[in-house]
Amino acid sequence: MRRQITGFSNPTVKHLRSLREKKHRKAAGQFMAEGLRLLTDALACGHVPQVLVMGEQRDPHPLLAKLEAAVERTGGEVIETSEEILSKITGKDNPQGVAGVFAEFDTSLAGIDRSAANIWLVAQALRDPGNLGTMLRTGDAVGAGGLILIDDCADPFSVEAVRASMGAVFTQKVAQASWGEFLPWLRSGAGQLVAASLRDAVPYRGAPYAAPCFVLVGNESRGLPEDYEAACDLRVTMPMKGRADSLNAAVAAAVLAYEVLDKVDS
Repeated sequence: MRRQITGFSNPTVKHLRSLREKKHRKAAGQFMAEGLRLLTDALACGHVPQVLVMGEQRDPHPLLAKLEAAVERTGGEVIETSEEILSKITGKDNPQGVAGVFAEFDTSLAGIDRSAANIWLVAQALRDPGNLGTMLRTGDAVGAGGLILIDDCADPFSVEAVRASMGAVFTQKVAQASWGEFLPWLRSGAGQLVAASLRDAVPYRGAPYAAPCFVLVGNESRGLPEDYEAACDLRVTMPMKGRADSLNAAVAAAVLAYEVLDKVDS
């Protein structure tokens, strides 16, 4: 289905705008992604937008034509509208000309196949959507299976997290659980839990990593609770040679993930 929207008060415009807020995303079971490159990456991973919104003044592009065809073929909706309305929908003064609405993914632990990858990233109480998106991007770079979010984390389907992931939200499995759910799930099968820590930790270089390795980082300001660290199979530390006492959570995850990659993929 294809249609044009010209009014700011159109109910569809109001619905699409509402997806910028978590409570409305959860109620609708949908989230938004913006930009031709990101939407093309999604399509390549088998994710077709339910709704494709395009600016009327867009330049023709073969990738956009492929997106339109995919949406129409799967019974989705293609909407053309003004740049002003598109800006209102995305919340950006200079929208990228195209946005897509997707169904939210299954984020249960049951959807995780731990044997599918040698590395998995795990974040506890991560609050910054930019850090969350960066961890997804890191996971994609190291060939991780996905990102497991523990306790009260930022929403992986927020506009900010999706944008920061640079499309990795479509390549990485995402799961959400409490610590009380995650730890029994992890112990029910194979899996080494490794935390970046200062408590009884060994140097991260040359540590005995084993696949599947679950790399755990904590909250940006508080780190990991002591009992969470105590439950880990291995605690590692990274040298801090300046005045800072810790790395950014997403950076620490990336440094550790590449060291793990060197060991478990060799």
